[in-house]
Amino acid sequence: MVNLDRLQCTFRERYGTEPRLFRAPGRVNLIGEHTDYNGGFVLPMAVDRETVVAASARDDRQVRAFSLELDSAVDFDLDHPGQRQRGLWLDYVEGVAQALEARGVRLRGADLLLDSNVPIGAGLSSSAALELAVGLALTSIAQAQVEEIALALAGQQAEHEYVGIKCGIMDQFTAALARVGHALLIDCRTLETKYIPLNSSRAYVAICDTHVKHALASSEYNTRRAQCECGVELLRGVLPDIRALRDVSVVDFQTFGHLLAESIKRRCRHVITENARVLAAADALSTGDLETMGELMFLSHDSMRDDFEASCTELDLLVDIARSIKGVIGARMTGGGFGGCTVNLVSCDALEEFQAVVSRRYKKVTNIDMAIYISEASDGAKEIGRECQA
Repeated sequence: MVNLDRLQCTFRERYGTEPRLFRAPGRVNLIGEHTDYNGGFVLPMAVDRETVVAASARDDRQVRAFSLELDSAVDFDLDHPGQRQRGLWLDYVEGVAQALEARGVRLRGADLLLDSNVPIGAGLSSSAALELAVGLALTSIAQAQVEEIALALAGQQAEHEYVGIKCGIMDQFTAALARVGHALLIDCRTLETKYIPLNSSRAYVAICDTHVKHALASSEYNTRRAQCECGVELLRGVLPDIRALRDVSVVDFQTFGHLLAESIKRRCRHVITENARVLAAADALSTGDLETMGELMFLSHDSMRDDFEASCTELDLLVDIARSIKGVIGARMTGGGFGGCTVNLVSCDALEEFQAVVSRRYKKVTNIDMAIYISEASDGAKEIGRECQA
């Protein structure tokens, strides 16, 4: 966990004032990949890893921030927006601040100190954790009343405008609204959310980090999004009422999918069938049917690998190893793809064997030491308090 004593004491040493502390979690998506920006359904949970921001208000409009994790300082002026898409972590911090300002939230200058144990580049949404923790810190010290959904939307806007990733709302929404012990079934069009209980007495959620992130991830993400939008335009010729792939049923696609070029067809087939899998998975978890949930996870991975082509050799290897281990209920890649993590549903009595076998066999094939995180479903963004021990 993030060392709150260290964070608070370092803040006092660096800035000479007493901070308030704010945190936001990373997330893992149990099922529902690349459906969010297609207006569809997702089923994520917040992980028990977090970004924590220590913050105090200033009397001017300057924001100074230092990351302990990155050993890096940035600063900006709220009244003079900086250049966008610089490729720096500043893009996330200034991006969410300017998104809030654009929404009519009057912020104050701030001194910020950040730390995080959400691994960067693993597909666990360290960026959303950063955006929501910073957004909550800035609005709170400015005494601005901003609802969780508005914070999530500001985080998404930061990604779109300052970072240059046309992400859906899932990551920020989960970081804002997650509830301990539950997954979130999110309708990414209406933002309606249903909390789905996770029974941790029968199975663990195990996240396997490939420690690989292929360079094409960001560009291919935007390409996949454009391909989905192209599919909607083409299908609208025969289904005039559709607004997004979420509006196309599996039956509709079986009838009209032949009208699409092969690559577009495969991308659309993944999204359409994935939406159906998400709804079935939520029903399965709600009734404690982990076996059906696991089958849907495996099917989701196969679809991401074959139709959406967003997996990679390392992710496929981890899922194949998981399939071979007795007691693994389900496994799939999670996140945008081309590296990052798999998420696994593992029977409690099989966890020790799972960790040993996966680590050994992955290392043997790739010569990479992977990481495995066992996570409970945690709460969303909130203020925390703890006294620094001298």
